[in-house]
Amino acid sequence: MIAFETHPERYRHWQLSIDGRVATLTLDVDEAGGLAPGYELKLNSYDLGVDIELYDAIQRLRFEHPEVAAVVMTSAMDRVFCAGANIPMLKGSSHDHKVNFCKFTNETRNAIEDASANSGQAYICMVNGTAAGGGYELALACDEILLIDDGSSAVSLPEVPLLAVLPGTGGLTRVVDKRHVRRDRADFFCTTGEGLRGKRALEWKLVDTLVPRSKLEETVSERTAARVADSERPANGQGITLTPVAREITDSEITYPNVTIALDRDARTATFTVRAPDTAPPADAAGIQAAGVDFWPLAIARELDDAILHLRFNETEIGTWVFRTEGDGEMVAAYDALLLAHSNDWLVREITLYLRRTLKRIDVSARSLLALIEPGSCFTGTLLELALAADRSYMLDGGFEGSNVAPAMIRLTGMNSGPLEMCTGLTRLQTRFYGDDDALAAVGAKLGNDLEAVDAEELGLVTFAPDDIDWEDEVRLAIEARAAFSPDALTGMEASLRFPGPETIESKIFARLSAWQNWIFQRPNAVGDGGALELFGTGKQPEFDRRRV
Repeated sequence: MIAFETHPERYRHWQLSIDGRVATLTLDVDEAGGLAPGYELKLNSYDLGVDIELYDAIQRLRFEHPEVAAVVMTSAMDRVFCAGANIPMLKGSSHDHKVNFCKFTNETRNAIEDASANSGQAYICMVNGTAAGGGYELALACDEILLIDDGSSAVSLPEVPLLAVLPGTGGLTRVVDKRHVRRDRADFFCTTGEGLRGKRALEWKLVDTLVPRSKLEETVSERTAARVADSERPANGQGITLTPVAREITDSEITYPNVTIALDRDARTATFTVRAPDTAPPADAAGIQAAGVDFWPLAIARELDDAILHLRFNETEIGTWVFRTEGDGEMVAAYDALLLAHSNDWLVREITLYLRRTLKRIDVSARSLLALIEPGSCFTGTLLELALAADRSYMLDGGFEGSNVAPAMIRLTGMNSGPLEMCTGLTRLQTRFYGDDDALAAVGAKLGNDLEAVDAEELGLVTFAPDDIDWEDEVRLAIEARAAFSPDALTGMEASLRFPGPETIESKIFARLSAWQNWIFQRPNAVGDGGALELFGTGKQPEFDRRRV
Protein backbone atom coordinates (compact mmCIF):
# COMPACT_ATOMS: atom_id res chain seq x y z
CA MET A 1 0.00 0.00 0.00
CA ILE A 2 1.27 3.47 -0.91
CA ALA A 3 1.09 5.96 1.99
CA PHE A 4 1.28 9.72 1.51
CA GLU A 5 2.18 10.66 5.08
CA THR A 6 5.80 11.58 5.77
CA HIS A 7 7.95 14.06 7.71
CA PRO A 8 11.25 15.91 7.05
CA GLU A 9 12.97 13.66 9.57
CA ARG A 10 12.12 10.69 7.32
CA TYR A 11 12.98 12.27 3.97
CA ARG A 12 15.33 10.17 1.85
CA HIS A 13 15.46 12.43 -1.18
CA TRP A 14 15.07 16.06 -0.12
CA GLN A 15 16.85 18.29 2.37
CA LEU A 16 14.81 21.16 3.81
CA SER A 17 16.65 24.00 5.53
CA ILE A 18 15.41 27.40 6.66
CA ASP A 19 17.45 30.56 7.19
CA GLY A 20 15.25 33.41 8.31
CA ARG A 21 12.82 34.26 5.53
CA VAL A 22 14.41 31.94 2.97
CA ALA A 23 14.02 28.17 2.73
CA THR A 24 16.13 25.86 0.59
CA LEU A 25 14.87 22.58 -0.83
CA THR A 26 17.82 20.51 -2.02
CA LEU A 27 17.24 17.45 -4.18
CA ASP A 28 19.58 14.65 -3.13
CA VAL A 29 17.90 11.45 -4.27
CA ASP A 30 18.83 8.21 -2.56
CA GLU A 31 19.48 5.85 -5.49
CA ALA A 32 18.40 2.85 -3.43
CA GLY A 33 15.30 4.59 -2.07
CA GLY A 34 12.79 3.75 -4.78
CA LEU A 35 9.18 3.23 -3.78
CA ALA A 36 9.20 -0.21 -5.45
CA PRO A 37 11.98 -2.73 -6.22
CA GLY A 38 13.57 -3.10 -9.61
CA TYR A 39 15.15 0.27 -10.34
CA GLU A 40 17.75 2.73 -9.03
CA LEU A 41 17.06 6.46 -8.86
CA LYS A 42 20.23 7.55 -10.61
CA LEU A 43 21.11 11.13 -11.54
CA ASN A 44 18.50 12.60 -9.19
CA SER A 45 15.72 10.94 -11.15
CA TYR A 46 12.47 10.56 -9.26
CA ASP A 47 9.55 8.28 -8.63
CA LEU A 48 6.34 8.83 -6.68
CA GLY A 49 8.19 8.55 -3.36
CA VAL A 50 10.39 11.54 -4.23
CA ASP A 51 7.33 13.60 -5.09
CA ILE A 52 5.45 12.58 -1.93
CA GLU A 53 8.29 14.16 0.04
CA LEU A 54 8.22 17.29 -2.12
CA TYR A 55 4.46 17.66 -1.61
CA ASP A 56 4.93 17.27 2.14
CA ALA A 57 7.65 19.93 2.17
CA ILE A 58 5.48 22.39 0.21
CA GLN A 59 2.61 21.89 2.66
CA ARG A 60 4.85 22.36 5.69
CA LEU A 61 6.40 25.52 4.28
CA ARG A 62 2.92 26.98 3.84
CA PHE A 63 1.50 26.03 7.24
CA GLU A 64 4.46 25.62 9.59
CA HIS A 65 6.62 28.49 8.31
CA PRO A 66 4.65 31.68 7.68
CA GLU A 67 7.92 33.59 7.94
CA VAL A 68 9.29 31.98 4.76
CA ALA A 69 8.76 34.24 1.75
CA ALA A 70 11.19 32.69 -0.73
CA VAL A 71 12.10 29.08 -1.46
CA VAL A 72 15.20 28.06 -3.40
CA MET A 73 15.15 24.70 -5.15
CA THR A 74 18.46 23.20 -6.17
CA SER A 75 20.43 19.95 -6.29
CA ALA A 76 23.12 18.46 -4.09
CA MET A 77 24.69 16.69 -7.08
CA ASP A 78 27.53 18.26 -9.01
CA ARG A 79 26.53 19.14 -12.59
CA VAL A 80 23.14 17.37 -12.32
CA PHE A 81 19.96 19.08 -11.22
CA CYS A 82 17.39 16.38 -12.02
CA ALA A 83 17.11 13.76 -14.76
CA GLY A 84 13.31 13.68 -14.49
CA ALA A 85 11.05 10.70 -13.94
CA ASN A 86 12.97 7.45 -13.59
CA ILE A 87 12.70 5.53 -16.87
CA PRO A 88 13.05 1.98 -15.48
CA MET A 89 10.31 2.89 -12.96
CA LEU A 90 7.99 3.99 -15.77
CA LYS A 91 8.91 0.95 -17.84
CA GLY A 92 7.98 -1.40 -15.01
CA SER A 93 4.83 0.40 -13.84
CA SER A 94 1.26 -0.48 -14.71
CA HIS A 95 -0.63 1.91 -16.96
CA ASP A 96 -2.82 3.23 -14.15
CA HIS A 97 0.20 3.88 -11.93
CA LYS A 98 1.98 5.85 -14.67
CA VAL A 99 -1.06 8.05 -15.25
CA ASN A 100 -1.75 8.56 -11.54
CA PHE A 101 1.92 9.33 -10.99
CA CYS A 102 1.82 12.03 -13.66
CA LYS A 103 -1.38 13.45 -12.17
CA PHE A 104 0.08 13.67 -8.66
CA THR A 105 3.27 15.31 -9.88
CA ASN A 106 1.11 17.79 -11.82
CA GLU A 107 -0.84 18.63 -8.68
CA THR A 108 2.36 19.05 -6.69
CA ARG A 109 3.80 21.49 -9.22
CA ASN A 110 0.48 23.34 -9.30
CA ALA A 111 0.78 23.67 -5.51
CA ILE A 112 4.12 25.43 -6.00
CA GLU A 113 2.50 27.91 -8.37
CA ASP A 114 -0.45 28.31 -6.00
CA ALA A 115 1.93 29.21 -3.16
CA SER A 116 3.59 31.80 -5.37
CA ALA A 117 0.37 33.31 -6.69
CA ASN A 118 -1.71 33.33 -3.51
CA SER A 119 0.50 32.89 -0.46
CA GLY A 120 3.42 35.23 -1.06
CA GLN A 121 5.86 32.32 -1.05
CA ALA A 122 7.94 32.59 -4.22
CA TYR A 123 10.01 29.74 -5.67
CA ILE A 124 13.38 30.22 -7.34
CA CYS A 125 15.01 27.27 -9.09
CA MET A 126 18.80 27.20 -9.17
CA VAL A 127 19.58 24.74 -11.98
CA ASN A 128 23.15 23.79 -11.13
CA GLY A 129 23.54 21.16 -13.84
CA THR A 130 21.45 19.25 -16.34
CA ALA A 131 17.67 19.52 -15.95
CA ALA A 132 15.98 17.00 -18.22
CA GLY A 133 12.32 16.11 -18.69
CA GLY A 134 10.53 16.22 -15.36
CA GLY A 135 13.57 17.94 -13.87
CA TYR A 136 13.05 20.91 -16.16
CA GLU A 137 9.29 20.71 -15.57
CA LEU A 138 9.98 21.12 -11.86
CA ALA A 139 11.96 24.26 -12.68
CA LEU A 140 9.13 25.49 -14.92
CA ALA A 141 6.77 25.48 -11.92
CA CYS A 142 8.99 28.06 -10.17
CA ASP A 143 8.81 31.84 -10.52
CA GLU A 144 12.40 32.16 -11.70
CA ILE A 145 14.89 29.78 -13.28
CA LEU A 146 18.59 30.46 -12.81
CA LEU A 147 20.96 28.33 -14.90
CA ILE A 148 24.65 27.90 -14.13
CA ASP A 149 26.62 29.13 -17.13
CA ASP A 150 29.37 26.54 -17.25
CA GLY A 151 29.14 25.41 -20.86
CA SER A 152 27.58 22.04 -20.02
CA SER A 153 24.48 22.67 -17.90
CA ALA A 154 21.34 22.46 -20.02
CA VAL A 155 17.57 22.26 -19.92
CA SER A 156 15.64 19.78 -22.06
CA LEU A 157 12.30 18.06 -22.67
CA PRO A 158 13.51 14.91 -24.46
CA GLU A 159 10.41 12.73 -24.02
CA VAL A 160 9.17 12.88 -27.63
CA PRO A 161 12.46 11.98 -29.38
CA LEU A 162 13.76 9.53 -26.77
CA LEU A 163 10.70 7.88 -25.20
CA ALA A 164 7.80 8.40 -27.64
CA VAL A 165 5.70 9.91 -24.82
CA LEU A 166 5.00 13.48 -23.70
CA PRO A 167 6.54 15.51 -20.89
CA GLY A 168 4.31 14.30 -18.06
CA THR A 169 3.95 17.31 -15.80
CA GLY A 170 2.92 20.26 -17.91
CA GLY A 171 6.16 21.09 -19.69
CA LEU A 172 4.65 21.67 -23.13
CA THR A 173 1.95 23.98 -21.81
CA ARG A 174 4.19 25.93 -19.46
CA VAL A 175 6.84 26.50 -22.14
CA VAL A 176 4.42 28.30 -24.46
CA ASP A 177 1.72 29.60 -22.10
CA LYS A 178 3.76 30.56 -19.04
CA ARG A 179 7.21 31.36 -20.41
CA HIS A 180 5.90 32.57 -23.80
CA VAL A 181 8.46 30.66 -25.84
CA ARG A 182 7.72 31.08 -29.53
CA ARG A 183 5.94 28.07 -31.01
CA ASP A 184 8.60 27.32 -33.63
CA ARG A 185 11.35 27.50 -31.04
CA ALA A 186 9.33 25.33 -28.66
CA ASP A 187 8.88 22.78 -31.46
CA PHE A 188 12.64 22.56 -31.95
CA PHE A 189 13.33 22.47 -28.21
CA CYS A 190 10.86 19.63 -27.59
CA THR A 191 12.24 17.47 -30.41
CA THR A 192 15.93 17.68 -29.62
CA GLY A 193 17.15 15.19 -27.06
CA GLU A 194 20.15 17.16 -25.84
CA GLY A 195 18.22 20.34 -25.02
CA LEU A 196 19.63 23.86 -24.91
CA ARG A 197 22.25 25.49 -22.76
CA GLY A 198 23.67 28.90 -21.98
CA LYS A 199 22.89 31.93 -24.14
CA ARG A 200 20.39 30.20 -26.41
CA ALA A 201 18.38 28.90 -23.44
CA LEU A 202 18.28 32.46 -22.11
CA GLU A 203 17.50 34.07 -25.48
CA TRP A 204 14.62 31.63 -26.05
CA LYS A 205 13.15 32.42 -22.58
CA LEU A 206 13.68 28.89 -21.31
CA VAL A 207 15.55 30.32 -18.31
CA ASP A 208 15.61 33.77 -16.72
CA THR A 209 19.24 34.28 -15.74
CA LEU A 210 22.65 32.78 -16.51
CA VAL A 211 24.88 32.62 -13.45
CA PRO A 212 28.65 32.02 -13.46
CA ARG A 213 29.53 29.43 -10.85
CA SER A 214 31.67 32.04 -9.07
CA LYS A 215 28.63 34.29 -8.55
CA LEU A 216 26.10 31.63 -7.62
CA GLU A 217 25.71 32.48 -3.94
CA GLU A 218 25.63 36.22 -4.59
CA THR A 219 22.99 35.95 -7.33
CA VAL A 220 20.71 33.65 -5.33
CA SER A 221 20.97 36.01 -2.36
CA GLU A 222 20.00 38.98 -4.52
CA ARG A 223 17.02 37.22 -6.07
CA THR A 224 15.67 35.87 -2.78
CA ALA A 225 16.06 39.30 -1.13
CA ALA A 226 13.96 40.84 -3.90
CA ARG A 227 11.25 38.21 -3.46
CA VAL A 228 11.21 38.62 0.32
CA ALA A 229 10.82 42.38 -0.06
CA ASP A 230 7.74 41.86 -2.27
CA SER A 231 6.06 39.31 -0.01
CA GLU A 232 3.24 39.93 2.44
CA ARG A 233 4.00 36.78 4.45
CA PRO A 234 4.11 37.63 8.18
CA ALA A 235 7.76 37.74 9.22
CA ASN A 236 6.83 37.09 12.84
CA GLY A 237 3.92 34.73 12.19
CA GLN A 238 3.49 31.57 14.23
CA GLY A 239 2.96 28.43 12.22
CA ILE A 240 0.99 25.32 13.12
CA THR A 241 2.46 21.83 13.13
CA LEU A 242 1.02 19.38 10.62
CA THR A 243 0.75 16.33 12.85
CA PRO A 244 -0.06 12.95 11.25
CA VAL A 245 -3.64 12.49 10.07
CA ALA A 246 -5.45 9.90 12.22
CA ARG A 247 -6.66 7.05 10.02
CA GLU A 248 -7.76 3.44 10.34
CA ILE A 249 -8.02 1.15 7.32
CA THR A 250 -9.80 -2.18 7.03
CA ASP A 251 -10.77 -4.11 3.94
CA SER A 252 -14.19 -2.47 3.88
CA GLU A 253 -13.73 0.93 5.51
CA ILE A 254 -11.37 3.88 5.90
CA THR A 255 -12.06 5.94 9.01
CA TYR A 256 -10.90 9.44 9.92
CA PRO A 257 -12.19 11.68 12.74
CA ASN A 258 -14.46 13.62 10.35
CA VAL A 259 -14.69 11.41 7.26
CA THR A 260 -15.58 7.76 6.75
CA ILE A 261 -15.32 5.89 3.45
CA ALA A 262 -17.22 2.64 3.06
CA LEU A 263 -15.94 0.35 0.29
CA ASP A 264 -18.30 -1.90 -1.65
CA ARG A 265 -16.00 -3.94 -3.88
CA ASP A 266 -18.80 -5.78 -5.62
CA ALA A 267 -20.43 -2.49 -6.65
CA ARG A 268 -16.96 -0.90 -7.13
CA THR A 269 -18.13 2.02 -5.02
CA ALA A 270 -16.62 4.15 -2.26
CA THR A 271 -19.17 6.06 -0.17
CA PHE A 272 -17.76 9.12 1.59
CA THR A 273 -19.61 10.38 4.67
CA VAL A 274 -18.34 13.80 5.74
CA ARG A 275 -19.44 14.94 9.18
CA ALA A 276 -20.20 18.51 10.16
CA PRO A 277 -18.44 19.96 13.22
CA ASP A 278 -20.14 19.27 16.54
CA THR A 279 -18.76 22.31 18.33
CA ALA A 280 -19.13 26.01 17.55
CA PRO A 281 -16.27 27.71 15.71
CA PRO A 282 -13.67 29.80 17.54
CA ALA A 283 -14.46 33.46 18.02
CA ASP A 284 -11.60 34.84 15.95
CA ALA A 285 -8.37 34.15 14.06
CA ALA A 286 -6.49 33.61 17.33
CA GLY A 287 -8.88 30.79 18.14
CA ILE A 288 -8.22 29.23 14.75
CA GLN A 289 -4.49 29.41 15.43
CA ALA A 290 -5.01 27.75 18.81
CA ALA A 291 -7.14 24.96 17.32
CA GLY A 292 -4.40 24.14 14.80
CA VAL A 293 -4.92 20.94 12.80
CA ASP A 294 -8.12 20.24 14.75
CA PHE A 295 -9.83 23.30 13.27
CA TRP A 296 -12.64 21.61 11.34
CA PRO A 297 -12.15 23.11 7.84
CA LEU A 298 -8.43 22.26 7.95
CA ALA A 299 -9.14 18.81 9.36
CA ILE A 300 -11.58 17.85 6.60
CA ALA A 301 -9.23 19.23 3.92
CA ARG A 302 -6.43 17.02 5.22
CA GLU A 303 -8.63 13.95 5.64
CA LEU A 304 -10.24 14.24 2.20
CA ASP A 305 -6.85 14.92 0.62
CA ASP A 306 -5.38 11.77 2.14
CA ALA A 307 -8.44 9.70 1.24
CA ILE A 308 -8.47 10.84 -2.39
CA LEU A 309 -4.81 9.94 -2.87
CA HIS A 310 -5.22 6.62 -1.10
CA LEU A 311 -8.16 5.64 -3.29
CA ARG A 312 -6.49 6.80 -6.50
CA PHE A 313 -3.39 4.67 -6.02
CA ASN A 314 -4.51 1.79 -3.82
CA GLU A 315 -8.11 1.19 -4.90
CA THR A 316 -7.98 1.53 -8.68
CA GLU A 317 -11.01 -0.70 -9.34
CA ILE A 318 -13.28 1.43 -7.13
CA GLY A 319 -14.68 3.52 -9.97
CA THR A 320 -17.57 5.43 -8.33
CA TRP A 321 -17.32 7.82 -5.39
CA VAL A 322 -20.58 8.65 -3.62
CA PHE A 323 -20.67 11.68 -1.32
CA ARG A 324 -22.92 11.89 1.73
CA THR A 325 -22.84 14.33 4.63
CA GLU A 326 -24.32 14.30 8.10
CA GLY A 327 -24.70 16.81 10.92
CA ASP A 328 -25.86 20.34 11.50
CA GLY A 329 -25.72 22.63 8.48
CA GLU A 330 -25.85 25.66 10.79
CA MET A 331 -22.46 24.64 12.14
CA VAL A 332 -20.99 24.41 8.65
CA ALA A 333 -22.40 27.84 7.82
CA ALA A 334 -20.85 29.27 11.00
CA TYR A 335 -17.40 27.95 10.09
CA ASP A 336 -17.80 29.31 6.56
CA ALA A 337 -18.70 32.73 7.99
CA LEU A 338 -15.57 32.65 10.17
CA LEU A 339 -13.32 31.85 7.19
CA LEU A 340 -14.86 34.65 5.15
CA ALA A 341 -14.67 37.18 7.99
CA HIS A 342 -10.94 36.56 8.51
CA SER A 343 -9.92 35.92 4.90
CA ASN A 344 -6.99 38.34 5.18
CA ASP A 345 -5.36 36.31 7.95
CA TRP A 346 -2.45 34.28 6.59
CA LEU A 347 -3.56 31.01 8.22
CA VAL A 348 -7.20 31.38 7.17
CA ARG A 349 -5.99 32.05 3.63
CA GLU A 350 -3.90 28.88 3.67
CA ILE A 351 -6.79 26.79 5.00
CA THR A 352 -9.13 28.12 2.33
CA LEU A 353 -6.56 27.50 -0.40
CA TYR A 354 -6.05 23.96 0.90
CA LEU A 355 -9.79 23.33 0.73
CA ARG A 356 -9.72 24.61 -2.84
CA ARG A 357 -6.81 22.36 -3.83
CA THR A 358 -8.50 19.34 -2.25
CA LEU A 359 -11.75 19.96 -4.12
CA LYS A 360 -9.73 20.33 -7.33
CA ARG A 361 -8.27 16.86 -6.67
CA ILE A 362 -11.82 15.54 -6.68
CA ASP A 363 -12.63 17.35 -9.94
CA VAL A 364 -9.70 15.80 -11.80
CA SER A 365 -9.90 12.32 -10.29
CA ALA A 366 -10.82 9.71 -12.88
CA ARG A 367 -13.84 8.55 -10.91
CA SER A 368 -17.59 8.89 -11.34
CA LEU A 369 -18.96 11.26 -8.69
CA LEU A 370 -22.45 11.03 -7.21
CA ALA A 371 -23.97 13.03 -4.34
CA LEU A 372 -26.85 11.78 -2.19
CA ILE A 373 -28.69 14.50 -0.25
CA GLU A 374 -30.91 12.92 2.39
CA PRO A 375 -32.59 13.83 5.69
CA GLY A 376 -29.88 14.45 8.29
CA SER A 377 -27.37 15.64 5.70
CA CYS A 378 -25.64 19.03 5.76
CA PHE A 379 -24.76 20.02 2.22
CA THR A 380 -24.15 23.63 3.21
CA GLY A 381 -21.52 26.01 1.84
CA THR A 382 -18.16 24.27 1.75
CA LEU A 383 -19.76 20.81 1.91
CA LEU A 384 -22.24 21.77 -0.82
CA GLU A 385 -19.20 21.98 -3.11
CA LEU A 386 -19.06 18.17 -2.97
CA ALA A 387 -22.52 17.99 -4.51
CA LEU A 388 -21.71 20.69 -7.05
CA ALA A 389 -18.58 18.74 -8.03
CA ALA A 390 -20.60 15.57 -8.61
CA ASP A 391 -21.49 14.37 -12.08
CA ARG A 392 -25.02 13.80 -10.82
CA SER A 393 -26.86 14.56 -7.56
CA TYR A 394 -29.98 13.09 -5.99
CA MET A 395 -31.94 14.92 -3.27
CA LEU A 396 -34.78 13.19 -1.45
CA ASP A 397 -38.08 15.04 -1.70
CA GLY A 398 -39.54 14.84 1.80
CA GLY A 399 -38.62 12.22 4.36
CA PHE A 400 -38.34 8.46 4.54
CA GLU A 401 -41.50 6.63 5.57
CA GLY A 402 -41.53 5.98 9.30
CA SER A 403 -38.73 8.49 10.03
CA ASN A 404 -39.16 11.70 12.00
CA VAL A 405 -35.96 13.25 10.66
CA ALA A 406 -36.69 16.57 8.97
CA PRO A 407 -36.50 16.73 5.15
CA ALA A 408 -33.12 17.43 3.60
CA MET A 409 -32.04 21.02 2.98
CA ILE A 410 -29.16 22.57 1.13
CA ARG A 411 -27.80 26.06 1.67
CA LEU A 412 -25.44 28.30 -0.27
CA THR A 413 -22.93 30.44 1.62
CA GLY A 414 -20.29 32.91 0.52
CA MET A 415 -17.86 30.02 0.17
CA ASN A 416 -19.77 28.96 -2.95
CA SER A 417 -19.27 32.37 -4.57
CA GLY A 418 -15.52 32.63 -5.12
CA PRO A 419 -12.98 31.20 -2.66
CA LEU A 420 -13.17 27.60 -3.92
CA GLU A 421 -12.77 27.99 -7.69
CA MET A 422 -12.05 25.11 -10.03
CA CYS A 423 -8.90 24.84 -12.14
CA THR A 424 -10.64 26.89 -14.87
CA GLY A 425 -10.91 29.91 -12.57
CA LEU A 426 -14.70 29.53 -12.37
CA THR A 427 -16.69 28.59 -9.29
CA ARG A 428 -18.63 25.35 -9.45
CA LEU A 429 -21.83 27.41 -9.59
CA GLN A 430 -20.51 29.39 -12.57
CA THR A 431 -19.50 26.12 -14.20
CA ARG A 432 -22.87 24.54 -13.52
CA PHE A 433 -24.75 27.43 -15.11
CA TYR A 434 -22.17 28.35 -17.73
CA GLY A 435 -23.85 30.45 -20.42
CA ASP A 436 -27.03 30.91 -18.35
CA ASP A 437 -26.61 34.15 -16.42
CA ASP A 438 -30.28 34.27 -15.43
CA ALA A 439 -30.10 30.87 -13.75
CA LEU A 440 -26.89 31.87 -11.97
CA ALA A 441 -28.48 35.09 -10.73
CA ALA A 442 -31.56 33.21 -9.51
CA VAL A 443 -29.36 30.87 -7.49
CA GLY A 444 -27.30 33.78 -6.15
CA ALA A 445 -30.46 35.40 -4.83
CA LYS A 446 -30.97 32.36 -2.57
CA LEU A 447 -27.62 32.75 -0.77
CA GLY A 448 -28.10 31.93 2.91
CA ASN A 449 -31.54 30.34 2.45
CA ASP A 450 -32.40 26.74 3.25
CA LEU A 451 -33.72 25.05 0.11
CA GLU A 452 -35.87 21.95 0.03
CA ALA A 453 -35.63 19.37 -2.74
CA VAL A 454 -38.35 20.82 -5.01
CA ASP A 455 -36.79 24.29 -4.89
CA ALA A 456 -33.26 22.95 -5.33
CA GLU A 457 -34.34 20.94 -8.38
CA GLU A 458 -36.20 23.89 -9.89
CA LEU A 459 -33.15 26.13 -9.43
CA GLY A 460 -30.92 23.51 -11.05
CA LEU A 461 -28.82 22.83 -7.97
CA VAL A 462 -29.56 19.08 -8.00
CA THR A 463 -30.16 16.66 -10.84
CA PHE A 464 -33.13 14.69 -9.51
CA ALA A 465 -35.45 14.93 -6.52
CA PRO A 466 -37.24 11.57 -6.17
CA ASP A 467 -39.56 10.79 -3.26
CA ASP A 468 -38.98 7.92 -0.86
CA ILE A 469 -40.91 5.48 -3.07
CA ASP A 470 -38.47 5.89 -5.97
CA TRP A 471 -35.33 6.85 -4.03
CA GLU A 472 -33.78 3.44 -3.49
CA ASP A 473 -34.34 2.25 -7.06
CA GLU A 474 -33.08 5.44 -8.71
CA VAL A 475 -29.91 5.51 -6.62
CA ARG A 476 -29.28 1.79 -7.11
CA LEU A 477 -29.74 1.98 -10.87
CA ALA A 478 -27.39 4.97 -11.13
CA ILE A 479 -24.65 3.15 -9.23
CA GLU A 480 -25.15 -0.15 -11.08
CA ALA A 481 -25.09 1.59 -14.47
CA ARG A 482 -21.84 3.32 -13.61
CA ALA A 483 -20.22 0.01 -12.71
CA ALA A 484 -21.40 -1.54 -15.99
CA PHE A 485 -19.92 1.08 -18.34
CA SER A 486 -16.36 1.06 -19.69
CA PRO A 487 -14.09 2.86 -17.19
CA ASP A 488 -12.09 4.31 -20.10
CA ALA A 489 -15.17 5.76 -21.78
CA LEU A 490 -16.42 7.17 -18.46
CA THR A 491 -13.09 8.86 -17.74
CA GLY A 492 -13.11 10.54 -21.14
CA MET A 493 -16.76 11.54 -20.90
CA GLU A 494 -16.54 12.94 -17.39
CA ALA A 495 -13.41 14.95 -18.06
CA SER A 496 -15.00 16.39 -21.20
CA LEU A 497 -18.17 17.44 -19.35
CA ARG A 498 -16.73 18.76 -16.08
CA PHE A 499 -14.79 21.75 -17.37
CA PRO A 500 -16.88 23.97 -19.68
CA GLY A 501 -15.84 27.56 -20.22
CA PRO A 502 -12.44 29.24 -20.38
CA GLU A 503 -9.13 27.49 -20.06
CA THR A 504 -6.21 28.30 -17.80
CA ILE A 505 -2.70 26.86 -17.79
CA GLU A 506 -3.84 24.50 -15.05
CA SER A 507 -6.94 23.29 -16.88
CA LYS A 508 -4.98 22.83 -20.10
CA ILE A 509 -2.46 20.65 -18.32
CA PHE A 510 -5.18 18.37 -16.97
CA ALA A 511 -7.61 18.45 -19.88
CA ARG A 512 -5.00 18.13 -22.63
CA LEU A 513 -2.07 16.38 -21.03
CA SER A 514 -4.10 13.91 -18.99
CA ALA A 515 -6.06 12.84 -22.07
CA TRP A 516 -3.09 12.59 -24.40
CA GLN A 517 -0.70 11.01 -21.92
CA ASN A 518 -3.37 8.50 -20.91
CA TRP A 519 -3.64 7.47 -24.56
CA ILE A 520 0.06 7.60 -25.46
CA PHE A 521 1.03 5.46 -22.47
CA GLN A 522 -0.98 2.63 -24.02
CA ARG A 523 0.41 2.89 -27.56
CA PRO A 524 2.84 0.22 -28.81
CA ASN A 525 5.16 2.94 -30.13
CA ALA A 526 5.85 3.81 -26.48
CA VAL A 527 5.20 0.69 -24.42
CA GLY A 528 5.08 -2.20 -26.90
CA ASP A 529 7.83 -4.80 -27.08
CA GLY A 530 9.61 -2.69 -29.70
CA GLY A 531 8.52 0.66 -28.21
CA ALA A 532 10.82 3.51 -27.24
CA LEU A 533 10.10 3.37 -23.51
CA GLU A 534 10.72 -0.37 -23.42
CA LEU A 535 13.99 -0.20 -25.37
CA PHE A 536 15.44 2.94 -23.74
CA GLY A 537 19.01 2.31 -22.61
CA THR A 538 19.40 -0.94 -24.56
CA GLY A 539 21.01 0.60 -27.65
CA LYS A 540 18.25 -0.79 -29.85
CA GLN A 541 16.12 1.44 -32.04
CA PRO A 542 12.33 1.41 -31.52
CA GLU A 543 10.06 0.00 -34.18
CA PHE A 544 7.32 2.57 -34.78
CA ASP A 545 3.96 2.04 -36.38
CA ARG A 546 4.22 4.99 -38.79
CA ARG A 547 0.49 5.55 -39.28
CA ARG A 548 -0.88 8.84 -37.92
CA VAL A 549 -4.16 8.30 -36.06
